[in-house]
Amino acid sequence: MYSIGDVEKITGVKTHILRYWESVIPGFSIQKDIGGRRVYSQSDIEKIFRMKYLIYNKKFTIEGARKQLICDAEKIEENADIIIEIKKLRKNLLDLYDFVSHLK
Repeated sequence: MYSIGDVEKITGVKTHILRYWESVIPGFSIQKDIGGRRVYSQSDIEKIFRMKYLIYNKKFTIEGARKQLICDAEKIEENADIIIEIKKLRKNLLDLYDFVSHLK
């Protein structure tokens, strides 16, 4: 879990923009810890990077980016089995990389 400050450093998106995006990104409901501070998951960070790419690189409006994220989510749902297999392969590759890098 990451704090809002950590997420700003990781993504390069200012905290006030992150708080605004919380209200416009579907499925982007940030959890809060016991103290009421925002805590972000890896999935949240991936959504932020996607939103940032759509707005800053592809020049989408916020509404257009929001709609694209909804469309992306529908595609993910349709291809869930394939995505699960890709994630398993990615994990296996990372585990293999870890193993090999410790052999040196």
